[in-house]
Order: sequence, then structure tokens, then C-alpha cells
Amino acid sequence: MKKVQVGIIGCGTISSIYMENIPKFDNLELIACADLDINRARAQAAKYQIPEASTVKELLENPNVDLVINLTIPQAHAEVAIEALKNGKHVYGEKPLAVTREKAENILAVAKETGLLVGSAPDTFLGAGVQTAIDLIEKGEIGVPIGASAFMIGRGPEHWHPDPIFFYKEGGGPMFDMGPYYLTALIALLGPIKRLSGSVRISYPERTILSEPKAGTKITVETATHIAGTLEFASGAIGTITTSFDAFGGTSLPSIEIYGSEGTMIVPNPNTFGGPVRLRKRGEEEFVDIELTRKHDDNSRGIGVADMARAILRGDSYRANGELAYHVLEAMHGFHDSSEQGSFYHMQSTCKRPEPLPADDQFSHA
Repeated sequence: MKKVQVGIIGCGTISSIYMENIPKFDNLELIACADLDINRARAQAAKYQIPEASTVKELLENPNVDLVINLTIPQAHAEVAIEALKNGKHVYGEKPLAVTREKAENILAVAKETGLLVGSAPDTFLGAGVQTAIDLIEKGEIGVPIGASAFMIGRGPEHWHPDPIFFYKEGGGPMFDMGPYYLTALIALLGPIKRLSGSVRISYPERTILSEPKAGTKITVETATHIAGTLEFASGAIGTITTSFDAFGGTSLPSIEIYGSEGTMIVPNPNTFGGPVRLRKRGEEEFVDIELTRKHDDNSRGIGVADMARAILRGDSYRANGELAYHVLEAMHGFHDSSEQGSFYHMQSTCKRPEPLPADDQFSHA
């Protein structure tokens, strides 16, 4: 079987799961990795048996690389993506697509000019959990979807991440870091967003790193750390979302709930691939666990890349695409714009609701 040759740029924390998973998909071959720190690239290449470790420039100019997985920090997403496209390579990036709408628009414009594909994380919505939830909606198990609630509430990454400073700079914060998982899942479940509103704040202007090796380092916070928003979907459903790095006491709320005319569904954490999916039908006393209808219930990061590779090889459509990623990015900025302006933000973009993965089409994943 013909394979898409993959190179990874950015060998930090998130790279390990991609390097572990990419070789498991039968249409992908991981042939190179690169990082600003060449020693880090060499270490990851040795650990995951990647044939070549190189500088970023060398990987971008490598004629054997068909697709670049861009795992750089958010501030570098656009620059690396555009350079990859200009070097004739398809690009799949970690979320968000870019830090600003303008930079994301530039990525999509260059992709259009070059005839190349752009994809973006998250691909967790292709996992067994959210796909099973989509099945329930498609089958009418909750009736007509009326509303949704989403909660990503925690204490922030400075207590566990080895280098958390970027989480509190432009392109960071709980909305830009974790919002893509929740918004992408909501769009996969309910379709594109029509308008929204938001209120945002910086609760603690300075944070202290608690994790090694930078424990004790002070961080000046430059982006909102508590965001509450409302969402009106083109379908008519109305949702709410709260993302926070300021809840030091944690939360007991579910990640996502969907409310329908015939029942309520609890959707699993959209930063995971599995369950549980729980359903309570009208007239029933308790929620019941629903058997997952899909295969990918483990950490299957990379399934979006495999779906994109199939589009490259066969000309198919793909789900974790640039149109969806841009719509999510615009919504995240929209919450901040709404808060600043004191009015609804009307979405300028739209996207197709991603097609569900067919139950008999799970990708080969050893």
C-alpha cells in the first residue's frame, strides 16, 4: 500500500504520542523529525526509531517528506505551516491553527494557491466517544438537539507542565489551549456556529511555576484565564461553554452535556478518545452507559492525519480540515471580542459538520 511520508517539526512533550502512533496507521510512514534543539530531535528519533533527525530547514527542504506535522508552539504555527506549504508539503498542525485569524487566513490562502491540504488538531472527535454520541443524535435517541453545556475547568498547567510559560501568552489561556477540543466536538455534534457572546477575565496577573525544572519562576499573564460564553448554532441549538485555569478547587461538572427533546446525553471529555457516553431518555430515572460503536477508544492521536493522508492518496474529503479549524479559531477570538465590545459576535466563517466515521471504516491501526 502506498504511504504518505511524514516529517514532524517540534519534538516537545506532545510529539511522543504522535511518534508512537503514526507508524501504526497503514497509510503513514514517519521518516524524519526536526526541532530548534537538534539534540532533542536526535533523542526522539533514537527513541522512536525515526530514520532522520534534522534541523527545521533541512526537514522543510527534504524532497521525500510529503506531509509535515507541525507541533511547534502556537506562536510559530503559521510561520512553519506556510514555509512547509511553500516547500510543496501538506500540513497538519497542533491546535490552534494559528494565533490570529489573519495568520490562519494566510495559511489557508497559501494552501489554496499551492493546491495542498491543511489539517489541524484536535482529532479526538474522531474517537469512539464522540463518534458514538454522534450516532445517538443521528438515530434520534435524544430527539431534536436543543442545547448543550461544556465545561473545561481546572487550575492551570503550571503545576505539571515542564515549560508552561507559553500557556499564558498570546494564543494561550484555557480557551485557546483547550477550547479547540470542546468547540470541535460541539460542532461535530451540532454543526457550525452562527453567533456567540462571551465574558473574559485575567484572575491572577502573575502565576508561579510549580513544576520542574522551572519551579519558582514567575509568569506574567497576558491572556484571559477564565472565559464564559454562549453559542447559537446554525441548527438552532443554544450552548454554553466555560473554560478556566483559575479553579484551584477543581469541578464536579461533566465535560459536555447535550439536551434534546427526548433525552439528555453526557459526552466524554473531548480531550480523550473513549467513553463513557451516558444517556437518559425522557421518562427514565437514571443515566445508562451506552456501548461504544467505534474502535478508537485509546489515545489515537494521529487518526486525523491518517484521514487526511487518505484524502491525499485517494482524493477523498477529510474531517480535521482547515475550514473546521478556522471556524473554531474565529469562535475563540469571538468570545474575547464580544467581551471587549459588550455585544454579540456574529461569525464570519462557517464550515461543514464533519461526516461521521462509518462504523466499518476504522483505519488500520495496529
